[in-house]
Amino acid sequence: MPYDTGAESAERGPFDANRRGPLRPSRLASARSRLGGASLTRLIQASDLALVAGLFYAKCVGDALSGANVLLLAASMLVAAALVSFDAYKLTARERLYHHLYKVIGAVGASSLVLLTFASLASPEKQANILRIVDWCLIAVAVLGASHLAWFTYIRRMRRQGQLTPNLIIVGATPAAQRLIAVALSNRDVNILGVFDDRGERAPKHIFGVPVLGRTADVKSHRLLPYVDRIVIAVPSGATARIAQLIAELAPCPNDISLLMDGFDAASEQAAQERLLDMPLSHLSGVRHGVLQGAVKRVIDVTFSIAAIIVLAPALAAISVAIRMDSPGPVLFKQRRHGYMNEEVLVWKFRSMRSEMSDYAAARQVTADDDRVTKVGKFLRRTSLDELPQLWNVIRGEMSLVGPRPHAIGMLTNGAEASKLVETYAHRHRMKPGLTGWAAVNGSRGPVDTADAVRRRVSLDLEYVERQSVWLDLSIMARTLPCVLGDTQTVR
Repeated sequence: MPYDTGAESAERGPFDANRRGPLRPSRLASARSRLGGASLTRLIQASDLALVAGLFYAKCVGDALSGANVLLLAASMLVAAALVSFDAYKLTARERLYHHLYKVIGAVGASSLVLLTFASLASPEKQANILRIVDWCLIAVAVLGASHLAWFTYIRRMRRQGQLTPNLIIVGATPAAQRLIAVALSNRDVNILGVFDDRGERAPKHIFGVPVLGRTADVKSHRLLPYVDRIVIAVPSGATARIAQLIAELAPCPNDISLLMDGFDAASEQAAQERLLDMPLSHLSGVRHGVLQGAVKRVIDVTFSIAAIIVLAPALAAISVAIRMDSPGPVLFKQRRHGYMNEEVLVWKFRSMRSEMSDYAAARQVTADDDRVTKVGKFLRRTSLDELPQLWNVIRGEMSLVGPRPHAIGMLTNGAEASKLVETYAHRHRMKPGLTGWAAVNGSRGPVDTADAVRRRVSLDLEYVERQSVWLDLSIMARTLPCVLGDTQTVR
């Protein structure tokens, strides 16, 4: 049933003819390339731990183990825990500096108070220990306060530059959506890239300049999706059937989804707006897994890839020469494929097909005795050596050594687009694509030329996304070579 959106008032807002809108940054960066909020949060925590440990060492270096040193060690651990408990790492967009510093002071003060109470009751050297704890507390407040002041200033500058500003799209041109956009225009805490609405010609062209870009069905394939941190569904609170329908329709999207109910009281709506406009730093940039785990994965990717390129340099040169001698055309083949969060990435391979028959859109998947594949190409595909140039994609951060294999954009399976055959297909893009993966070492290699093959590949990929760990990655890497060399049946 149609609902009133106040379209008339929205139409009176300024409208940018190029459909960018006033809340879209001049340059969009994908979730992969943007600075991760959770990574920055963990970096600040690591900095605090290092400072607290340094203070403990500075106060106790050269001293024998004593009751006072044990108390300072306990104070250090308590401060580290208290900073988390006092929400000192949320670092939301609207937090004031003085309020943030109160949290730091409160965390140190509360920890010291606990230790002072313990020292006054249980320590035989009560006065000396109390003075030492007070001295440590004052230094810790000064050092941690200065550190957090520097971090706070840096994060505020990053927000102004848009690197830590979340990107939203709204589904539903409702009055609640209008009010959210109006607030966002006044404080610039979020970027609202566009609105989607299902009323067709009756939908407004824009809301206060933020363009209406299409229907809900258009969200899943829209070019803005890789840049979106969160999809906001803005619907009347009583439209339960419509809410369920929209959630089901948007379920294939890999992005986070939030509800903004229209029709609640003003206080409830303001609270919902605050949650969207004041997202904690740790919730930005679509983080799906632990930050430390992600950092270790990235170190492994870069280290192993550089080492592989150095070690395999003679083989890479020999393959290049063989390709040029075998058939005319370039040595490398490049193809646009799906990357992290549906981002389009240019993936490199050694050319294995005749240049004039190259299939950039993957409209026809490779079959046994495919006449397009060259003699050298058959060997490269059988041994998967044609994938080696993707080590450069890994170094660039577009791919990982382990992850779901990247599929060509628009790849067809029996005449149907593979991405349309499985509802949760795009969820495999919640992690970077990989040079090898869980599906590959479990028998799902080569072309996916049937609907069942697509479903099995996606199922294995999603299993990996849920289970991903450093140890699983190392296990997959160890299993890859035996699987590739031992598989003589799969068409590649």
